[in-house]
Parts: sequence; C-alpha cells; structure tokens
Amino acid sequence: MRKYIVAGNWKMNTTVPQGVELAKAVVEKAKELPANVELVVAPPFTHLVSVAEALKGSKVALSAQNCADKEKGAYTGEVAVDMLVSAGCTYTILGHSERRQYYGETDAKLVDKVRLALAAGLKVILCVGENLDEREAGRHFDVVKEQTENVLFHFTAEEMASIVIAYEPVWAIGTGKTATAAQAEEIHACIRNVIEGKFGKKVADDLTILYGGSCKPSNAKELFAEPDIDGGLIGGAALKAEDFIAIAASF
Repeated sequence: MRKYIVAGNWKMNTTVPQGVELAKAVVEKAKELPANVELVVAPPFTHLVSVAEALKGSKVALSAQNCADKEKGAYTGEVAVDMLVSAGCTYTILGHSERRQYYGETDAKLVDKVRLALAAGLKVILCVGENLDEREAGRHFDVVKEQTENVLFHFTAEEMASIVIAYEPVWAIGTGKTATAAQAEEIHACIRNVIEGKFGKKVADDLTILYGGSCKPSNAKELFAEPDIDGGLIGGAALKAEDFIAIAASF
C-alpha cells in the first residue's frame, strides 16, 4: 500500500530553540490529521537531538537534510549516517537540487550515500528534478529519467521499499512559481514508469513520490488529487506549523 507523506525541509533556517518550538507546534497540530498521512520534519544537523526529544511519542518522524558519503574518519564538517541514527533520525533527504547546484553533488556520490543510509536503517527521500534551461529545452523527462536510473538502478526491489522519491522542478523552488498539477503529474507518472520498467509493477505501485516545488496550502489539494502525487517535500511553508499542517490536511 502506497504511503502518503508530507515532509518539511527546514533548510538553513531557525535556531535550536526556534526549531524545538516549531516541532512542538507541529506535534500538537498533527493530532488532527488522518492516520494514513505521515509527517516528517528535517531540521538542520544542530537541531536533531533537541527536535527528536520534542517529537518523542508523536507520529512525526525526524529526517536529516543530508549525510556523508563515508562511514567515518577524517572528514571534517561531515555527518555520518550512524550519527544521524543515534540522534533519532529515521529518514534522510539526499540529492536536493541545492546540494547538486551549490555543492557539486553527483549521481555517483548519491549512490554511495543511499547505500550507506539504507545499510544504517534509514529511509531515503531522494530528490530529482530539472532546472529552467532543461525544462525550456524540452529535456525535463530525460533529465529526471536519467537521475532516477543513475542512482536507483544500483539497488534492489527490496531496498526500494525504504526509498521515497521527491520530484522538485528546480525552477519552482523558492521562486513562487509552481508546476501545474498536470505538469507535476506527468513527471511523477514518468518516474513511476521508469521504476516499473526496472523493478516491476508492485514496486512502482508501492513507491511514494512527493512533489517538491513551492507546494503550499493554496495549491496542495489540487496537486495531491493527482493519481501519482503522494505528498510533498515542503520548503518555506514548513517553517509555519499552521501552513505545514494545512498542506498535510489537503489529503
């Protein structure tokens, strides 16, 4: 059975005390949500232990925003998957367009990160998506297909059960632009077809695919009504508990 997920990526926002307050507000408001919608919050690394404490006993899961591509060692500034697990994480986001764009993250490096995350027992939210030039050149299907294949075709059907894909049209992140529900749906359907071609229909049908481009309370219901859109990876709107919960309530 496919799972509906609404995940909040806080990016480089909030101090630790502000993050704890936000997490507590999300926990309180999450009590109103139907049981078939899973909430995930992804605060900065510095917040993880404190936010994990605030989430304790709730149905809100904790995610990191990234992880290292090495197990441990002399990698100053990096954070290993075992550290994330020990801090209370059950998810990590990987391959976000900002990591790809600003920090040179490649598909090859993402294979290593996904492998380490899965081995540590973490679930992975893997981001794929095209930029504006690629969209305008009509290459959006090719780009998303290539990113999906380059990373996920290294894994097994069993491992796919611990992977969520987030489609993020890069041109719609933080710009106020949003893909139409039809534009988002056709890419989500494309991703599901790519997965079906490699892993079979059951894996594809069970796969959760999130939309991650300026999703907000005003457009979430229309997006989530599409058959292949199973939730959202939320940026700015996740920094207000009311908006975040309103998006989740759109199901």
